[in-house]
Amino acid sequence: MNENLPPCPKCSCEYTYEMNALVVCPECGHEWVPAEAGAEGGEAAGERVIRDAVGNVLADGDSVVVVKALKVKGSPSGIKAGTKVRNIRLVDGVDGHDIDCKVDGFGAMQLKSSVVKKA
Repeated sequence: MNENLPPCPKCSCEYTYEMNALVVCPECGHEWVPAEAGAEGGEAAGERVIRDAVGNVLADGDSVVVVKALKVKGSPSGIKAGTKVRNIRLVDGVDGHDIDCKVDGFGAMQLKSSVVKKA
């Protein structure tokens, strides 16, 4: 019966039911229109904007410059400020590391957008 109804967006209860045009959660009492919830979810995924250290919007394939020296675990020298990184990929990384790239001399790694500036 509830196979096609979404879980509650507030409490994640899976026992939701329809009441006229609304979907209702029996646990927390939240009511919503399922068409609106689907539209919001699609927009939220499309609205993910990643900005660099100075506020420029980043996109896949951009080139960036590292704005501060970074220590690299296992390397005697880190990445110097001013190092250019080409062809970045934006990802959902761990702990804010949202740029996947290849740095010359260091290899593939993930960087935080707060330590780079669009070139």
